[in-house]
Amino acid sequence: MNQADEDEYRQFVAVRLEPLRRTAYLLCRDWHTADDLVSITIGKLYRHWRRVRAAENVDAYVRGMLTNAWLDERRRPWRRERATDELPEQAEVDLPRMDLVDRAALMKLLQELPPRRRAVIVLRFYCDLSVEETAHALGISTGTVKSQASRGLDTLRALAQAPSRRTSEEWA
Repeated sequence: MNQADEDEYRQFVAVRLEPLRRTAYLLCRDWHTADDLVSITIGKLYRHWRRVRAAENVDAYVRGMLTNAWLDERRRPWRRERATDELPEQAEVDLPRMDLVDRAALMKLLQELPPRRRAVIVLRFYCDLSVEETAHALGISTGTVKSQASRGLDTLRALAQAPSRRTSEEWA
């Protein structure tokens, strides 16, 4: 950004900082979050100043950026957490120990899956990656991760039940 553009940007922000902050407060009803939203918006505004100043109504464009920043913040999972005075009781779960035979069977079942499904299952459930992290690692969309994980788990369940059915039918 050249000096003239930066001066124009600084002047725009100086004049509209308080109105942006008030608008952000009206959206989120919290001054700290409002300040964060304004900071995010001003940062994005700086990066895209040339495009923004070419807009027909710059104020409306910036308000739209602020609103989108607020909506993005509301979608974040940590925003849904609430502080409490008491910690919840911890459930004691007695997980069955998987012996070597079960592990070998699981490895055989995993080999039956197509490569992408196997990769999704391993990254999601063994490496405990989120849907987004798995999508990023594999270079695919989050929807693909979800569908591949669902289909992979369905296939694993079907494959795991198939030998037990055969065994029970053989004994009958």
